[in-house]
Amino acid sequence: MNEAELLFTDVLKCNRIDLYSRRPPAPNKSQLRLISSVLKRRAKGEPLQYILGKQEFMGFEFKVNPGVVIPRPETELLVEAIIKLANRLSHIANRRRILEIGTGSGCIAVSLAKLLPQVAITATDISEKALEVAKNNASLHYVDKRIEFIQSDLFATCDMRHATCDIIVSNPPYIVSGEIDNLASEIGYEPRIGLDGGRDGLDFYRRIIAGSLKHLQPGGFLALEIGLNQRRPVESILKKRKDFSVYRIIRDYNNIERIIIAQKVK
Repeated sequence: MNEAELLFTDVLKCNRIDLYSRRPPAPNKSQLRLISSVLKRRAKGEPLQYILGKQEFMGFEFKVNPGVVIPRPETELLVEAIIKLANRLSHIANRRRILEIGTGSGCIAVSLAKLLPQVAITATDISEKALEVAKNNASLHYVDKRIEFIQSDLFATCDMRHATCDIIVSNPPYIVSGEIDNLASEIGYEPRIGLDGGRDGLDFYRRIIAGSLKHLQPGGFLALEIGLNQRRPVESILKKRKDFSVYRIIRDYNNIERIIIAQKVK
């Protein structure tokens, strides 16, 4: 849905089809004041998702606030890729444990828990505020008993139980530090900790690739979302480790190389 549809379906408590086919009643005074307030905040650049407090992802509704980065449609491709990998491993006994690094709103972990009911999932984040949102979303979708949330700086407080992971997934911060302030005004409302990838945008790829080795099973997969023109540098980091082989590159809806999947060498 576009922003106008999102706003009016939320205020009028109807779905998109009803807006056009059933013609819901005109907004009352209270609803008009709410619409006016939303439009004023939106005109200042505040993302509509934060104003409404929600965002759709993988067909599910997720609660969001300025403590988490807003889920993007491109990240759905990452979830779809993980589902295919998990199904590929389904014939191996006791082999489907997923670890997500930097869960944010929990959209990846919760979606995977909903769509892969037999998979064990652990999700980490350094931000206590983000984990509160992620746990809330897990409860809203009735998968809170299926996801273990850990406050951790990447792998720092993950114990060795997670050395049995079959898949590690992350959509890490990958924007170059010096470029963040020049991006669209909406980006300024999102938590910098979830965006800032360091001087060259690659800080978290270096750390995640290095840290994943002792947490990933031989033959397991590391799946990472990447930014524009980051395929080659991330591939280079993987190849220097000599513990990974690039398994697949996935392009997004704009034909941008968006996901890199590597397999740990046996």
